[in-house]
Amino acid sequence: MARMNRRFKKKRSSFPFFLILLLILAGAGGYIFITYFEGDKPQIASSNSPEYIGNNTPFNLTVSDKKSGLRSVKIAAIQNGKEKVIFSKEFPRQGKDTIGTNQETINVVLNAKALNLKEGKAVLKVEVTDYSFRGLLKGNLAILAHDITIDTKPPRIAIIHSEKYIKPGGAGIVIYRVDDQIKHGVMLNDNYHPGFPLTDGSDSKYIAYIALPYTASEITKSVIIAEDAAGNRTVKPFAPVMQKAKQKKDRINVGDSFLSVKIPEFEVHYPEMEGALVQKYLYANRNVRTMNNQKIHDLCMNPEMTRLWSGKFLRMAGSSRAGFADHRTYYYNGDAIDKQVHLGMDIASTQHAPIKAAGTGKVIFADYLGIYGNMVMLDHGQGVVSLYSHLSQINVAPGDSLSKGDILGNSGKSGMAGGDHLHFSMLINGIFVTPKEWWDQHWIEVTIDGPLADAKF
Repeated sequence: MARMNRRFKKKRSSFPFFLILLLILAGAGGYIFITYFEGDKPQIASSNSPEYIGNNTPFNLTVSDKKSGLRSVKIAAIQNGKEKVIFSKEFPRQGKDTIGTNQETINVVLNAKALNLKEGKAVLKVEVTDYSFRGLLKGNLAILAHDITIDTKPPRIAIIHSEKYIKPGGAGIVIYRVDDQIKHGVMLNDNYHPGFPLTDGSDSKYIAYIALPYTASEITKSVIIAEDAAGNRTVKPFAPVMQKAKQKKDRINVGDSFLSVKIPEFEVHYPEMEGALVQKYLYANRNVRTMNNQKIHDLCMNPEMTRLWSGKFLRMAGSSRAGFADHRTYYYNGDAIDKQVHLGMDIASTQHAPIKAAGTGKVIFADYLGIYGNMVMLDHGQGVVSLYSHLSQINVAPGDSLSKGDILGNSGKSGMAGGDHLHFSMLINGIFVTPKEWWDQHWIEVTIDGPLADAKF
């Protein structure tokens, strides 16, 4: 009886050991299964999955697997049952804990000609595997596939009208026909000028307003560029002749009385200004001016698609005080302290004179802006913008639609102005141009309206 009790106690004492061992084995098995037989597929993300493939189509994607890691990735084009591999990569094991690479960004250029793909339909396919032991040790498989169109034919451009003569600080137009495109416009030197539908776009005719900066010493590039959805690109040159432009030099005397009135105004908006009054003035005349002109440029970059204006632009009645592209040297106590260029026309009549919209347009800015003081900008469509500054009062707000002649404010001396006047500027796609052309009905008819009328036929 005692022997049986001892045997029973021995068996009972060994039972917890086997249970613990079983639990350990089960836990280890579970860990192995979860770690090495995980079932989550790799992730594929693309920011620009193309619908078309040409001879220069970018394709970017990010593949990732946060558990067992990436094993392989393959990008292929399938057409008529045949697979053409575009990109392939194997990821080596990286160790016991991290088996494969967790994430990879891939940037490729799809070239239909190099892949010997024919015009027409195809499938773009991405396959990614991981280091899971599932699938008979082949890993989890993720597939991203979508239909594409092979298109290797570049857009066709036909020039209808191109500017023959242009001056530094001058403007003009180019009219052209282009088909099968998603982006097109004109490059004049280093500046891009987008094209806009000439009518309703049904006849594929477009107009681009162009401008040559006042700083230009020559024309180094003048081409129309069109690019289609497949990345095919056509470049068609035209040959305008650059005429010389007269540039006036001007002297501006800066006195302590002017500084004592103006600098407190700037300190409110630019508290980072430091030093004596003249040092703060130089900061405003240089740094603030640069920031203001960049802001003005950026405001011009999202224009109305249609032309809103007609006829010559209105000129405020009054005497001219300064011209466009006047090269100014600033003097303090008889010493030259700065040089800047005046990018508009200054006109003065009576104090707080009413300021009219020079042409029909939409208000895109109506606020204080540094050296320009209280300023209004009107978008006249297709890249044409007018600017009114140093105002004493603003009567409009962004989003307002104004007709030619509507009052938008009153003249003043806010900003970097010594006396009451209007600073008026014209811009083409963010480039300052001389307002004199836009005030001239003959220039409007010869440069813009005449070629537009001829282009309708």
